[in-house]
Amino acid sequence: MGATKRLAEMYVQSLAASHPHRTRFMAVRFGNVLGSSGSVITVFQKQIAEGGPVKVTHPDMARYFMTIPEACMLVLQSAAQGTGGEIFVLDMGQPVKIVSLARQMIELSGLRPDEDIHIEFIGLRPGEKLFEELTHKGENFAPTIHPKICRFVSQPADLAYIRKTLEQFRGKLDQLEPDQIKLALRDAIPEYTPYWPAAEKASPAEKVVPGV
Repeated sequence: MGATKRLAEMYVQSLAASHPHRTRFMAVRFGNVLGSSGSVITVFQKQIAEGGPVKVTHPDMARYFMTIPEACMLVLQSAAQGTGGEIFVLDMGQPVKIVSLARQMIELSGLRPDEDIHIEFIGLRPGEKLFEELTHKGENFAPTIHPKICRFVSQPADLAYIRKTLEQFRGKLDQLEPDQIKLALRDAIPEYTPYWPAAEKASPAEKVVPGV
């Protein structure tokens, strides 16, 4: 899960704790939705229609997928049972290898993978993971009344601290280098481990984040 998404969860949770009798603030954590805007399905369809190649980052890349109706239903059911401050996590089933998905889509188009349409592996982008994580080590989850919905149990952060962090980001975001942003996120999110290029892994602590 991305660091910025986790920071958003922390803000939602702290907001709910500070206003327990007003709007019910909650978050739902899940993976990719098939056919949604920016979905890999749409990208692959376009690449197949153009004659290929279908571009996949890595042979072992795997992601969780859910259909639009299923995602909508579970998000609504999460909201219906929430009282405020919850972070719900949906059961996404088993992860799917992206290359297998690409091959299936080529075959469903009446074509042959590696013959009519080639698959090209383009490599991972900086910080990109092979396997998607919906949970982090040390997180505790409790069941809910729905078998495919769990609830993340945690202590909300102080709202004033989260707001101060976000204000500092907003005021200096255009002035910071990417590595400085990573360090600032690491300070705000204890479980976040930034990705450092191999040449920089030896001394990330030497970087300075001005005023964040």
